[in-house]
Amino acid sequence: MTAERLVVIGGDAAGMSAASQARRLKGPEELSIVAFERGHFTSYSACGIPYWVSGDVAERDALIARSPEEHRARAIDLRMRTEVTEIDVAGQRVRALDRESGETYWTGFDKLVIATGARPVRPALPGMDAAGVHGVQTLDDGQALLDSLDRAPGRRAVVVGAGYIGVEMAEALLKHGFQVTVLNRGEQPMATLDPDMGRLVHDAMDGLGITTVNRAEVTKILTGADGRVTAVATNDATHPADVVVLGIGVEPETTLARAAGLPVGPHGGLLTDLSMRVVGHDNIWAGGDCVEVLDLVAGRTRHIALGTHANKHGQIIGANVGGGYGTFPGVVGTAVSKVCDLEIARTGLREKDARAVGLRFVTATIESTGRAGYYPGARSMTVKMLAEYRTGRLLGVQIVGRDGAAKRVDIAAVALTAGMTVEQMTALDLGYAPPFSPVWDPILVAARKAVTAVRRAGTA
Repeated sequence: MTAERLVVIGGDAAGMSAASQARRLKGPEELSIVAFERGHFTSYSACGIPYWVSGDVAERDALIARSPEEHRARAIDLRMRTEVTEIDVAGQRVRALDRESGETYWTGFDKLVIATGARPVRPALPGMDAAGVHGVQTLDDGQALLDSLDRAPGRRAVVVGAGYIGVEMAEALLKHGFQVTVLNRGEQPMATLDPDMGRLVHDAMDGLGITTVNRAEVTKILTGADGRVTAVATNDATHPADVVVLGIGVEPETTLARAAGLPVGPHGGLLTDLSMRVVGHDNIWAGGDCVEVLDLVAGRTRHIALGTHANKHGQIIGANVGGGYGTFPGVVGTAVSKVCDLEIARTGLREKDARAVGLRFVTATIESTGRAGYYPGARSMTVKMLAEYRTGRLLGVQIVGRDGAAKRVDIAAVALTAGMTVEQMTALDLGYAPPFSPVWDPILVAARKAVTAVRRAGTA
């Protein structure tokens, strides 16, 4: 009996989780596994890179969950520094380029997993490729930035973009002693929040000594005679810079898939069914940052680049490839971040998301504390809640605060997944003791206020 061959494109979270799970279910005599990774590392936490750069994580290798040698010890033929350059769907084969030797060759497959991840958005503007301008997507990127910080002629840093990566990198640069300016195209930082909540982040960043410039459209990167960055120009100002970090966001890396004629969605990600099988292709699966997933609240697909989803996708793909069964029903859009001691969290829909899918809603915003107000160390947090007009179905929650504020969003994430109303949430039996929460947890206070707003809207 000849073993089937599984080919995996991409050696990080989704790809190697799929390979590892498939191997647990089927031995080498039943399933041979070949995995291609164009970089130097496998199975690492890209989300941890800002914390390594900042020094909170001391060693790069602490971010690596499993080395190439560990994967190979599990009978996975992992080929590092090897880039897949073409997928031949009809011929069931992929073309690979060994980036060290320059050799190209074809490898056949019975089953294929595409886990090509996402690529940083890098605008085609003058000077974007100058020395001292850095994206931060891979461990190699992180090392290049650290080296650049050591070589920087001064201590002025500009971060382009004020999303998760932008604010996390602003904190990292601040810890390196840089004077930090964040240039943001939007009305407020953290466009994943509504502007009123983003304003709280802006105020906190100002208080930390980070200069945030909103409605700033970058037009070019200025360089010196040596070709290194000297400033970032916007539509109405010039900001001196000895180093620039791009935190504009990412987009699905689907170049190979598109060229092969595989289906992509409105956000540029591959489209899959619940088993993570690429739509219309029985022997091809895809997962991680290169796919679109169903938003359970909005009822539409969206692109969310997070390691939590990528690892789940990989487990499900590996189960299905290995003869088991698994599905990925969708997401509610939960994410947390921080800048210094300020914690930022969201799940579900923002106001503009709800409007985009035709939902009518009410909002409720409250201020509370993470512990009983009389307990030492109690600090404030702001919670904003969206509920559907008349029905009261929870639509989204945003939290900005300190002292463990962010992880409270998990309560809302569970409620969203369960399709709960805000009235049902008020009866949740949450843990209480003065060191951990007020008698009425901030999430429940927001839910009570949202119930009142729903009732008032219903009688208007």
